[in-house]
Amino acid sequence: MHIRATQNLILVFLVLIAVSCSHEEPRPTPTPVPSRPSILLVTLDTTRADSVGYESDAVETPALEALAARGMRFSQGWTTAPMTLPAHTSILTGLYPSEHGIHENSRFLDDQQVLLADRLRDEGYRTAAFISGYPLKRRFGLARGFDHYDDDLGKGNAERLAGPTTKRALEYLESNTDGPLFIWVHYFDPHEPYEPPEPFRSCYPSSPYLGEIASMDHELGRLIEAFERRNQGQPSRIVVVGDHGEGLGDHGETLHGNLLYQEVMRVPLILAGSGIPKAHVETPVSTRRIFDTILGWAGLGGGFDLANAAPEIVLAEALKPYLQYGWQPQVMAVLGSTKVIQSGETEVYDLHSDPAESMDLGSSAAVNPEITKAINAYPLPSLDERPSTEHVDQETREQLASLGYVGWEGSPAVRDHAPSPKDMTHIFADLDAGSALFVRKDYEASITIFENVLAEDPENLMVTIRLAVAHSIIGNEKRAMQLFERARQIQPGSIDLKLYLAMHHFRFRRWDLAGPLFEDVLAATPRRLPALEALARIRENEDRLDDAARLVKRTIALKESPGAEWVRLGELEMAMGNTPAAIHAFENARDLQTQAFEHTLELGVLYLAGGRPAPAAEALDRVSPNHPGYSMALFKRAQAAVLLGEPDWRERVRFASERADPNLRRMIEREPLFQGAPRP
Repeated sequence: MHIRATQNLILVFLVLIAVSCSHEEPRPTPTPVPSRPSILLVTLDTTRADSVGYESDAVETPALEALAARGMRFSQGWTTAPMTLPAHTSILTGLYPSEHGIHENSRFLDDQQVLLADRLRDEGYRTAAFISGYPLKRRFGLARGFDHYDDDLGKGNAERLAGPTTKRALEYLESNTDGPLFIWVHYFDPHEPYEPPEPFRSCYPSSPYLGEIASMDHELGRLIEAFERRNQGQPSRIVVVGDHGEGLGDHGETLHGNLLYQEVMRVPLILAGSGIPKAHVETPVSTRRIFDTILGWAGLGGGFDLANAAPEIVLAEALKPYLQYGWQPQVMAVLGSTKVIQSGETEVYDLHSDPAESMDLGSSAAVNPEITKAINAYPLPSLDERPSTEHVDQETREQLASLGYVGWEGSPAVRDHAPSPKDMTHIFADLDAGSALFVRKDYEASITIFENVLAEDPENLMVTIRLAVAHSIIGNEKRAMQLFERARQIQPGSIDLKLYLAMHHFRFRRWDLAGPLFEDVLAATPRRLPALEALARIRENEDRLDDAARLVKRTIALKESPGAEWVRLGELEMAMGNTPAAIHAFENARDLQTQAFEHTLELGVLYLAGGRPAPAAEALDRVSPNHPGYSMALFKRAQAAVLLGEPDWRERVRFASERADPNLRRMIEREPLFQGAPRP
């Protein structure tokens, strides 16, 4: 059953219960806005609710404090998931992760999913987004509906500081002065590693995390000022919200993504602008309701306005440990002052008397049955049908790993007695550290850490396979095979096991063993890049060039920047004598690789073979004298000169002959085009 359907059925109960539990005054009714306002949505990555100035004396955040003082501040704003992409997807779709299907980073949103920017642009809004972190790159699906989606983090960078992001947003505001605007600005700064710029580094020497918060707030102030100046005299509204928080050691979690306690789930949430009254709202609300709220502001009948909404059960999930390691799934629900976490066992907290969630009331608490019903109705993804990252390339994995996101692209083993994540906090750091070393290809260092993890969690399929791969890569074939066999005992039918065992055989050139395994992998997961790439190499080694080319084409279709793959396809087509197809492939490679393209000789030769001497001459002129095939380039360039009727063709023939080795010189002497040319 979908979450919205469940909530509609119990709405009458919830209103009565929430009103009786509420400690706030009735909230003021927003003043209607006569025309569609321009809207600014700011998302603060990795920002705890208690890390901003209106909740903490340890940090100064004047921009957030000023905004909260004149708008609506929600002290019980709850994210839907403690990860960047799932949390933002909920904000921009109005759905829980169970509905939009994104439970982790590096997943790909269904291109049929309706997004907030889609709706607003269709109604005449200009839409723009400015992104500061790799998990929200356009390739993952949230760019749809934006006229302008600035996710240029700089070559090789996985994040962009708030200052440069603000600069881009201000430039856009200055050049787009008319009509209603929807602008989304994402700040990534308070993300580990915490390295605030000066003067914030010096102001917060003992807490660089808070230094990053303060630095981000400074840029937020500049952004809000520019946005309101752009809309002076016109209606405008602002939403500022955290996507999730940061553990900082609370409840045993240093970062985020593994647990559901308030330090990672409760986030800042402020509404301000034209017609928004001043209020402090204590009723729990979900950040997914921003979607409906903004639609309502734009006159699109969102149906749920945070500024004047009925209380409801707020749900959320933290499924990384479930999807990565096969541990218990975790779902939470908040209603009034009661919070329940289900993770194989039930935890109950009274947020009013125990906001730090330090005392689990457990079975002694009388939990409203509607909370239990809502948690039990929350759909969980099947481990056997896990959304795939099979076309995430190595560059993407490395970029995410540099931010601490070191996920596993496979499916874990289903366990009869899976541990609860809260009982495994002592290995969180090792899991992340070992995975980061693995992704960065420091295999020997990862082995030591993974052996320790496996001792604590012996049925962890991800760790077992990664440990096998690490041993395989450094040449410990016997230990690798022992671990592959151990993985087979944990989950005999694992496609991931087949993939990495195939890679092991491929590494040791056992094509006959690797090939059938890769075929099995691709039959089950047709977009699995490593299998496509390796099987193409096997087919090439078997001289099955046509099959190899088909596999490379499938690889090209999956890669964000497939320059190297176009080169490879060009070489295969050239070897098969398919001149037009080879030219097409090399041209695509050249367009993608620009200055890095190193196959102008091949392209020149192909142009000549295709009867196109003019582009051949242009390509061959770009071959460097340091290229090992430079003498061949001179020979082919002389041929092009003859065909083009260039007056210096005889000189070109002479020069090519002088630079040629004996075999090539004989070819030049026998070339019919050169008859009558002077000899050296």
